[in-house]
Amino acid sequence: MTTVRSKLPSFFLLLTLLAGLHAPLTRAQNPADAVASMDYYLPAGVSYDPAIPTPEQVLGTVPGEWHVRHDQLVNYMYAVAEASDRVSIERFGSSYENRPLLVLTITSPENHSRLEEIRQQHLALSDPARAGELTTDDMPVVLYQGYSVHGNEPSGANAALLYVYHLAAAQGPEIEEALANAIIQVDPSFNPDGLDRFAQWANSRRAMTLSTDPNNMEHNEPWPGGRTNHYWFDLNRDWLPLRHPESRARLQNFYRWRPNVLTDHHEMGSDNTFFFQPGIPSRTHPMTPERNQTLTENIAQFHARALDSDQRLYYARESFDDFYYGKGSTYPDINGAIGILFEQASSRGHARDTAHGVLRFPFTIQNQFLSSLSTLEGALSLRTELLDYQREFYQQALEMADDADTKAYVFGDADDSGSAFRMAEILRQHQIAVHVLDEDLEIGEQSFQRGQAYVVPGNQGQHRLIESIFERRTEFPDTLFYDVSTWTFPYAFNTPFAELDSRQFGTGLLGAMVEYGEFPAGEFVGGDNAYAYLFEWDEFYASRAMYRLLDAGIRAKVATEPFTALTADGPREFDYGTIMVPVGPQEVSAEEIRALMRQASEEDAITVYAMGTGLSSAGIDLGSPSFSDLRRPSIALVAGEGTRSSEVGEAWHTFDQKFHIPITLLTQSRMRQADLNRYNVLIMASGSYSELQTDRIRQWVEAGGTLIVYKTALNWAAENELANITLLDNTELESETTLAYAEMTRDRGEQLIGGSIFNTTLDLTHPLGYGYNNSLLRVFRDSTLFMERAENPYATPLQYTSEPLASGYVSQENIDRMAGTAAIVVSAHGSGRVIAMTDNPNFRAFWFGTTRLFMNAVFFGHTISSAASN
Repeated sequence: MTTVRSKLPSFFLLLTLLAGLHAPLTRAQNPADAVASMDYYLPAGVSYDPAIPTPEQVLGTVPGEWHVRHDQLVNYMYAVAEASDRVSIERFGSSYENRPLLVLTITSPENHSRLEEIRQQHLALSDPARAGELTTDDMPVVLYQGYSVHGNEPSGANAALLYVYHLAAAQGPEIEEALANAIIQVDPSFNPDGLDRFAQWANSRRAMTLSTDPNNMEHNEPWPGGRTNHYWFDLNRDWLPLRHPESRARLQNFYRWRPNVLTDHHEMGSDNTFFFQPGIPSRTHPMTPERNQTLTENIAQFHARALDSDQRLYYARESFDDFYYGKGSTYPDINGAIGILFEQASSRGHARDTAHGVLRFPFTIQNQFLSSLSTLEGALSLRTELLDYQREFYQQALEMADDADTKAYVFGDADDSGSAFRMAEILRQHQIAVHVLDEDLEIGEQSFQRGQAYVVPGNQGQHRLIESIFERRTEFPDTLFYDVSTWTFPYAFNTPFAELDSRQFGTGLLGAMVEYGEFPAGEFVGGDNAYAYLFEWDEFYASRAMYRLLDAGIRAKVATEPFTALTADGPREFDYGTIMVPVGPQEVSAEEIRALMRQASEEDAITVYAMGTGLSSAGIDLGSPSFSDLRRPSIALVAGEGTRSSEVGEAWHTFDQKFHIPITLLTQSRMRQADLNRYNVLIMASGSYSELQTDRIRQWVEAGGTLIVYKTALNWAAENELANITLLDNTELESETTLAYAEMTRDRGEQLIGGSIFNTTLDLTHPLGYGYNNSLLRVFRDSTLFMERAENPYATPLQYTSEPLASGYVSQENIDRMAGTAAIVVSAHGSGRVIAMTDNPNFRAFWFGTTRLFMNAVFFGHTISSAASN
């Protein structure tokens, strides 16, 4: 048997041996031989099974010499799984670009032989009805160790090569004991598309003689960078919203085992050192038990000892927090587990000058490898404590539910079943029991109809998660946040909801359990020989149906006035924004129109009315000039260098994934030569637009184009007098006293709006308000950009209320600045319109409630009267 040795001892030895850990930092940073062999990484004194292929044998290079591509990572993982009886592998999903999502289950062969039995026993710990019968004395601890959710933070995924090899090939009683007492799931790449994008960039710009200059191309990715997934989303914010296939598949895998520990390996700025949790204690979400942070601190001791022995710099309890449950290292905390974030200073490419000298890629990989080993050692040492904590977490959740005043939540909207269903669907993916409402229910002034709303009982294991999803929190022990401070789901989906106390809630309200994928169908009312078809704009997916019709060459109109007409179900009042599709005159056959209308009712949850006459019983008739002609949107979205990739990606995802509408991603340089007349809608998210030819865009707007600008794009539009808006001065308030230097960061941080929910009032008669049935609309805001109301009293269809805060943190100074300001202002230039929005309407593809505003601007912007524009 051959042996591979290095400077580092086994992390499976007794804690007393940790003091002997020795691998000088100078060795780790040596430019000449840092990746000469696998010796650089692997623990000393450990024999390795020669039947298990090393990364070097499969890849042809030692990890760290080149950035591993995702296909290489996959090939190696399959090679190990084929060679080792300790390892099984499963493809549990795919990325948008169809790259495989893999998980390796690593444990002893004996455990593998009864893996399903162990899994079921472990799951029983989370079921209070069964957990009391179990003893944790001989149960394996379960770890889920995941890497590089940000693709351009690659040291994690590259370390996964080494970690999997070590677990599969190491020999001796220590590793055998460890694998007998642990089920280790390794997810080697949380974000395959981003990892591959970055690896291609860094490798293709690697010189044989490495340049450590931070200005070198290798260290500076072009837009959009490798951090994000295919649509340029940060997947580390998607554990709650679940908008992407990577997240949905991973969460399903998470709940297959309900691990005790989940690790999330990241990178940070190159001049930093190494971070591991716990984070800032005061910024832990109140729903997270104190025991969680104690166990996190206990595991942290193992990381510290490993790094202390080699004099490696690190820190904890600073910078990062455990508040937003949508992050990978925090989501486990609301599920009876311990989430651990690791942040390694990034070499960006292969070697880079930093404040601590030259930082080399192999060193960053080595730190991630060490922390993977120390996590396993800590979990093994705390095995029974972690298992007992998981059982107690769910037992306590039921006790909390019994003590809570709110016994259930009801939510739903008979007029917009699509949005409410999407919310229910996400809750089910979080293993939350959701039932169809089985009785009509009135709570205060709100009415919920049987079969058209949903009930979430509080008395279930996911009680804590439910509370965090529905809560409206405005008071916090700490006023600084690493991410958002609130995420109230019903506000995001703009769906009515109510809390039910013990008098209002009973099991009679609970109908069938909601199942994933059973999207509600609409109705087709009337016969086949229609004079025209009508459908209201209330349903979220009306935009999808509308584009399908217009793309087929069908002419359609939108009602700018309400009316009452006789349907096959009797008289019905139709609201502002009702869509009318005449059967004639059209260049498309009546049969094709009818087929598309039926498709809309079946696939888009829309109720379609086949009308037998153009006469209305009250209000406008179907041939009235109060119906405005609609046009097929031809959309260009400004993308590329200078724009904020996340916001551009959110808009792209909205069109492509939600509504199946093709768009053009248009760079600023390309716009200088592109024929803008190909488009009738131009969208600009946050960014710097100094390269644009403003005169060309102004001429395009004057000719009838709809320009939609939001967030920092408002600055460009205002400066170039395309949007007739006034942005409020946002200079810092001067203090009347001198302040402590140490408090400067906090004082400034408190004036940021990291992510909170605010009350606005919407003009329901305005084209941008079509489809809404409540003038109170909650919007998500993460900036301090404020805009004055328009001089024209009809040109501000959306504005903040006098008491704007709905949920989350915001300083009193910002509340005062925001109250009564404009959220949307419409300007006119010639035949075109400029629609300026202070906030991102497509935030994380999760804020369905304001996405409708965005789509209304796309479909109806050109119908807004110039007399109602600034």
